Amino acid sequence: MTVMQTTPADAAPPTPADICSAPPRRHPRPDGQDRYTITEVVAFTGLTAHTLRWYERIGLMPHVDRSHTGQRRYTNRDLDWLDLVTKLRLTGMPVADMVRYAGLVREGEATYRERHELLESTRRDVLARIAELHDTLAVLDRKISFYAAESAPAQANAAAGGR
Repeated sequence: MTVMQTTPADAAPPTPADICSAPPRRHPRPDGQDRYTITEVVAFTGLTAHTLRWYERIGLMPHVDRSHTGQRRYTNRDLDWLDLVTKLRLTGMPVADMVRYAGLVREGEATYRERHELLESTRRDVLARIAELHDTLAVLDRKISFYAAESAPAQANAAAGGR
């Protein structure tokens, strides 16, 4: 006999989870076996141990479990959070805003609107930076084209022995 798990047809869809980032990297260990030392997290994330401790001290990193000897023990969820924090740093979001966002996350679902507004504001800033970078890239492309066109006759002349 085969046992199958079924869901009643009238079951409500699950409440969407606040996903830290999209999509998280594959974790080195499966959930339940995910107890990483600070050294392992440093190797996996590229962050320094000093940065990880600082994130914890300023409230950017949620509570990190400790072993019976006091060593930090990070989880896959912590790795996902650190991935998001790293992405927020890349956006240029000020650390104070990142700490504010972390606090809002800890406060729960009642802060979704505030989190949304903070991320929308950051998104607008990122789009403005992208536009600036596109303009800068266009200037570089024009200069590169100019120098390529100007240096071609000089290169041809040099290849012909200066004649």
